[in-house]
Amino acid sequence: MVILFPDNPDPKFREVLVLVRPNELMEKWNGKRLRIKEAQAISGIKTIVWLDSLEGLLQPWVHLADNIYLDSNENDRKASLLRTREYRFIDEMRSRYPLHNYVRAAKILKEMRAIKTAQEVEVMQQAIDITDNTFRRILQFVKPGVMEYEIEAEIFHSFLSQRATGPAYGSIIASGDNARILHYVSNNAECKDGDMILMDFGAEYGGYCADLSRTIPVSGKFGRRQKTVYNACLHLHDYAKSILKPGISIVDYTNKVGEEATQQFLKIGLLRKSEVKNEDSENRAYRKYLYHGISHHLGVDVHDLGTRTEPIKAGMVFTVEPGIYIEEEQMGVRIENNLWITKTGNKDLMKNIPITVEEIEALMKK
Repeated sequence: MVILFPDNPDPKFREVLVLVRPNELMEKWNGKRLRIKEAQAISGIKTIVWLDSLEGLLQPWVHLADNIYLDSNENDRKASLLRTREYRFIDEMRSRYPLHNYVRAAKILKEMRAIKTAQEVEVMQQAIDITDNTFRRILQFVKPGVMEYEIEAEIFHSFLSQRATGPAYGSIIASGDNARILHYVSNNAECKDGDMILMDFGAEYGGYCADLSRTIPVSGKFGRRQKTVYNACLHLHDYAKSILKPGISIVDYTNKVGEEATQQFLKIGLLRKSEVKNEDSENRAYRKYLYHGISHHLGVDVHDLGTRTEPIKAGMVFTVEPGIYIEEEQMGVRIENNLWITKTGNKDLMKNIPITVEEIEALMKK
């Protein structure tokens, strides 16, 4: 753990990194532990304290303080009924020091975590470049008869061969009608000639995530209807990128993309004007074919922490991932890139990854 106490009378203990003490016997079983100089070099923190000696130091520090900031899980998407390590530590501290004022560190960390520095984005770009190379490899690998899990295995192999930690999340390899299942994880079907494959995957590198979605034809060439739907989704993708700027909230942004989706779905024959005219404002007509959000925060977690109601700010990183899912045609398309918000707009960190029908077909033809 890290302990920050800027008011500590002893300057040496104002910033402390707590680690497990190395034990040569245990290292034979569990691997090497960091030594003091190694930990200092990695973290930049000069004062290293071993966990087994912390208790004698922590008590006098706590007695000097009024407020104790403790971390907790405040990710809206990740709840747990089990008492995690963080909450057990909170219980322990409250029991030992009941008269102190306890404050949520997570609220501060959430705001800090949402804004990425240039150095953080540089690491994310590495994860994205690894994902780019992997996608190009997959375009050469896919053909009729290949199994979804074989594609997943190629992705995993490509990630590891490029020194990624591994996948940032469970890869979605959804061919044919499986593409309409947003979190499809079975990955056990055969990819058939004439179908498309929706692939949602990303590498983790240096603790940061990439998150890419592409939809490609199994045969290497889009059918006429497939091309029409794909280009409608690409239009929505480009439109969403054009309005994702500082000042807009995710709620307003999603509503605007919904308006554009309505027009596209009318254009490609998914909706009739009467359906739009008589739609329920709480369940709009376009939601039949696009039933998920358009963007989420991205960073050290694939669904990273950050606001969904306040105006977005420069430095945030978002996915942009509209989709079109048509039950009647047993078809699903999703196109996803990762964008870094700048002061005046955004920077597409995946701008070099093939995305158009023509680019995909040309690379698959090779």
